[in-house]
Amino acid sequence: MVSYNKSVFASLAYLAVSDAFLVQKAPTRSTSLSMATDSSREISRRNLFKSTTAFSIASIVTATNPDFAFAKSGPTPDELARIKIGYEKLGYLLDNFEQETTICRENGGECKRDADPVRQYLGLRSTKDPLFQIEKVFDKIKYMDIDPDNLEPIFEATEEWNTAQNMSNSMAFISQFGEYNPGGGKDEVLKYLEEAKKQVILARGALEKIIKALEI
Repeated sequence: MVSYNKSVFASLAYLAVSDAFLVQKAPTRSTSLSMATDSSREISRRNLFKSTTAFSIASIVTATNPDFAFAKSGPTPDELARIKIGYEKLGYLLDNFEQETTICRENGGECKRDADPVRQYLGLRSTKDPLFQIEKVFDKIKYMDIDPDNLEPIFEATEEWNTAQNMSNSMAFISQFGEYNPGGGKDEVLKYLEEAKKQVILARGALEKIIKALEI
């Protein structure tokens, strides 16, 4: 439908600026001076018609197809840096998983495992995290000037990221309430926490593929 609309608007624009689109005035029995004056006025009206029609059609095209007015652009260097920073942070989480997912009460109180940090590292708890809505950055990659052979692996990796992030988020959420669910307990907390960790490994692997394909 978008291609059809563009073709229609292009045709209208061509007709708008074509002399064949204008109705020619029939010759009159005026003097040479009058004919010259009429001709000048006709040219002025014709130019005005062209300008007005072309402007109107351009406005319609812009309104119905914003891409005409604002070209899409790839991610900024800062946005690409977010991918790498997020990748490194997930590496830190995996290297220190037990420490990062253990919360202790103050003054030497009881310690327990908590899956919420997993969600934080995945960019699901703070708008300031580098991986927060990182899929929007992924979506801009297709506008980059990169080797076409790398596009398919990148798109596959972004799908892997989305799946792993969603699964890890779900496992972490279940783990947080595993102790309170019927038949639950600390073992259930650890079970789903480990499942969340497995998905973090897959998520980090997806980011690594993207980083290598983009050479950042």
